[in-house]
Amino acid sequence: MAMMAMTIRNSASRRTMMSRPIFGSRSMSSWWKNVEPAPKDPILGVTEAFLADPSPDKVNVGVEMAYNILHAVVTFGREHIVMIIGKPVVLDCVREAERRIAGTSFMEYLPMGGSVKMVEETLKLAYGDNSQFIKDKRIAAVQSLSGTGACRLFADFQNRFCPASQIYIPVPTWSNHHNIWRDAQVPQKTYHYYHPETKGLDFKGLMDDVKNAPEGSFFLLHACAHNPTGVDPTEEQWREISQLFKAKKHFAFFDMAYQGFASGDPARDAKSIRIFLEDGHHIGISQSYAKNMGLYGQRVGCLSVLCEDEKQAVTVKSQLQQLARPMYSNPPLHGAQIVSTILGDPELKSLWLKEVKIMADRIIGMRTTLRDSLEKLGSPLSWEHIGMFCYSGLTPEQVDRLTSEYHIYMTRNGRISMAGVTTGNVGYLANAIHEVTKSS
Repeated sequence: MAMMAMTIRNSASRRTMMSRPIFGSRSMSSWWKNVEPAPKDPILGVTEAFLADPSPDKVNVGVEMAYNILHAVVTFGREHIVMIIGKPVVLDCVREAERRIAGTSFMEYLPMGGSVKMVEETLKLAYGDNSQFIKDKRIAAVQSLSGTGACRLFADFQNRFCPASQIYIPVPTWSNHHNIWRDAQVPQKTYHYYHPETKGLDFKGLMDDVKNAPEGSFFLLHACAHNPTGVDPTEEQWREISQLFKAKKHFAFFDMAYQGFASGDPARDAKSIRIFLEDGHHIGISQSYAKNMGLYGQRVGCLSVLCEDEKQAVTVKSQLQQLARPMYSNPPLHGAQIVSTILGDPELKSLWLKEVKIMADRIIGMRTTLRDSLEKLGSPLSWEHIGMFCYSGLTPEQVDRLTSEYHIYMTRNGRISMAGVTTGNVGYLANAIHEVTKSS
């Protein structure tokens, strides 16, 4: 009887437990119920659509990969640089750097500030080989997760130490700039930059906005090869911008993602920065090796802030490192080793400069060929404005036609990246653009 009673009690207990709702089950099942799909990135979404298209004629001019479009065999003495149409290639200087690095070091953490050697060499590219600011140790600089990481780190630094400030961003700009400062909780305002009718710089609108901004405002500037328009101020215009910034006591933060690609000369492409330095500005700079060394997947870059003196630079660097600590703790090792090996060796650096110039010259050649082809077809549009990027003037509907009828992919704002134009597709691209625009 006792055994039977125990069995009945256990059975009843199990029934009670089964009928009783498990505490928290409802809330657990609905934790992510309100999560909606994120909108696709406008550039990466184009690439996804391109990759899914089985057409053999497909062309992607929405890409940002600046090194994957060369079609040439160029000889420098005994050095041969071979580029293949439409295929990503690794630069010879990068391959040689990797060969030298292989098996020579451990895989330990870098310091929070990153590779000291890489940062030192990177600062020379932006501030100059013989920069007095570098000699005086007035620059707070840390290795970053490419240009995106540098921008984000600075945005968080701005928010923490200038919480009442906002950032002025050009219209248009790289779409991720808005995401970066938004997620860092820095309010955004915009300033005029591109003139749709002239397809050039809206210099008057830009200067008016700089003048009318509250004194001591933060401005995001593209150092060269403005993305997405390809339109840059002239040297004289940069000097006027710098003088107005000085009068208004504004802070300039330069995003330099394409150093070397605007002209083929990294020093020339840093001219805007050098002008601001000559005029006595304290500035911030984001640098990236994704494009000019093809190190997209290595995520290697640098954030630097010019300070009053060495003591302030040490303080600012400590805070940048403090911000990095909960984000990613330490930056990656391998990309930093590649960069420092190339820039720290005269022979490899010379090879890199040659390869950068080849890539820039090829882009210049392709934009000339595209423009000539369109003009020969009788295009009603002007194409004098084509740079590293081109705001083509194509409407979203015309872009859609290019995709559906010709398998040509770009963002719907009509932005063309010259990195996607090759000797193999430039004629096809010109003809397709002409077909969708000839009635304009």
